[in-house]
Amino acid sequence: MKIFLDTANIGDIKKGVAWGIVDGVTTNPTLISREGFKDYKSALKEICDIVKGPVSAEVISTDSEGMIKEGKDLSKIDENIVIKIPATLEGLKAVKQLTNENIKTNVTLIFSPSQALLAAKAGATYVSPFVGRLDDISSGGMELIEKIVAIFDNYLIDTKVIVASIRHPLHFVESALIGAEVATIPFPVLGKLMKHPLTDIGIERFLNDWKKNQ
Repeated sequence: MKIFLDTANIGDIKKGVAWGIVDGVTTNPTLISREGFKDYKSALKEICDIVKGPVSAEVISTDSEGMIKEGKDLSKIDENIVIKIPATLEGLKAVKQLTNENIKTNVTLIFSPSQALLAAKAGATYVSPFVGRLDDISSGGMELIEKIVAIFDNYLIDTKVIVASIRHPLHFVESALIGAEVATIPFPVLGKLMKHPLTDIGIERFLNDWKKNQ
């Protein structure tokens, strides 16, 4: 399972990479502006210089022509750039054209199996279903992942599933059990994945026993 960081914070990205567990990054204009970057492209370039894996860069246009134009432009930043496209009919048109030009795409804001399947048929490299936002409205986020993975397995679809809007470690573990290829995780949640109280207690006990024998 691949782990992406869902952030534009350079410090957090460097920490994740140093831990040896980050395979890529997903970001968007909101996350980048939140970190104080004034130039979208330079921010993406800086991230690509740190992470030697897929970096999703989101378009802001809502029409296919605009998405295609932005996608071509953003793809020039680095070979690892993946163009993030919204799950709309205009988005499908953009995905098809960008795929024909060998530009990788990530269809985002997916909330139904049909959206994921159509995105895959259009040629999307990745689809990003949002589990946390579904949980927020009392709908089963992980059930969506199960359905998408099952459909893709049925037809041997190459499109990879990125589980997005992850809120806690259980989302991550359930995604792995279902067989999703990627989980994109906020940095605070990533840190929690390695935490366990019994580990902390064990380390403290070992150190105390060591001090007694000195």
